[in-house]
Amino acid sequence: MAIEANRVLLKQTPDKIILDRRCCLPHISLAMGCIDRRNIDGIEHVLRNLASSHPIEMLIIEGIQVGTNAKNEKVSLLQIKKTAQLQSLHEAVMKELGPFFSYDVSGHMILSPQPVDESTLIWIRTYPEKSSFEKFNPHITLGYGHVEGVSFPLEFSASALVLCHLGNHCTCRKILTSIAF
Repeated sequence: MAIEANRVLLKQTPDKIILDRRCCLPHISLAMGCIDRRNIDGIEHVLRNLASSHPIEMLIIEGIQVGTNAKNEKVSLLQIKKTAQLQSLHEAVMKELGPFFSYDVSGHMILSPQPVDESTLIWIRTYPEKSSFEKFNPHITLGYGHVEGVSFPLEFSASALVLCHLGNHCTCRKILTSIAF
């Protein structure tokens, strides 16, 4: 559904965020930061433990939220209900992976075929202060523009905890490791 909604948005704003199942995954960000590639095995171990200790059953999409970014561009999101279960998983991921994270990000660290927007770097640098713990806002970014015509609420299930190499606009561009729920 997220990919289909993204296709509608691409008619309004082409080439910004192009979701698909391989190199730009629809996702809910539970944490964000920079890591050393040498720590991927350690992170995978942590994610494996978290997937077994924090199972996620059904998630609920409450609706579409349209906001604006720093450039005053409209961005559409699927707003996910913040359940105690999802909040607990987010907090556990932030706490357990915190020692692996740095927030000293630069454009060359981002996997992107186009120049990296400064807003991407700002989002990563400020994730702990602006988007975590009590400020956690679970959502799936659909893309730039405004999309309508979907009935809510909708239930779905998450299939895995995934560590991804981030792309421009904080997209999930490359799976580094994936742990099934």
